[in-house]
Amino acid sequence: MEYLHTMLRVSNLEESLDFFCNKLGLVETRRYDNEKGRFTLVFLAAPGDHEKAKEFKSPLVELTYNWDENEYSGGRNFGHLAYRVENIYETCSTLQDKGVTILRPPRDGYMAFIKSPDGISIELLQKGESLDPAEPWLSMENSGSW
Repeated sequence: MEYLHTMLRVSNLEESLDFFCNKLGLVETRRYDNEKGRFTLVFLAAPGDHEKAKEFKSPLVELTYNWDENEYSGGRNFGHLAYRVENIYETCSTLQDKGVTILRPPRDGYMAFIKSPDGISIELLQKGESLDPAEPWLSMENSGSW
C-alpha cells in the first residue's frame, strides 16, 4: 500500500491557492480541468517534496474544485492536515504577517493550528524537539476553533 494524496473540496479555487501556495508555501505540481465533469483538480506538495510528488512518490494535497458547488459543510471537506516545520515560531510569524490567524498558538514550542479559507484545520508541528517557550506565543490565547 502506498499513500498518494489527501483530497480537500474547496469552494473558491483562487482563494484556496492563495492560501495554500502564497501563504503556506505549498507548490502546485499539476492541474487537471474536466469540462464534462465540471471540476478542476490541483495537486500540491510541500517544497521539499515537489520533485518526488510529480511521480506520486510523496504525499500530496489534492484540491478539488467543483464548478457548480459553492459551499461545503458538516465534514464534506475534511478533518485536518499536518505539516512538520523547521521552526514553529518563524512559521507562525510568517503566516501571521500574511494575514493568517493562529487559532492555537505554539505556546508549547511544538504545535499550532490554523485554518484554510474553507475552514480546514491545519496542524503545524515543530521538527525534532519542542522549542523553548517564547513570547508572544507563550501568553497568546486560542482563537476560535481548530
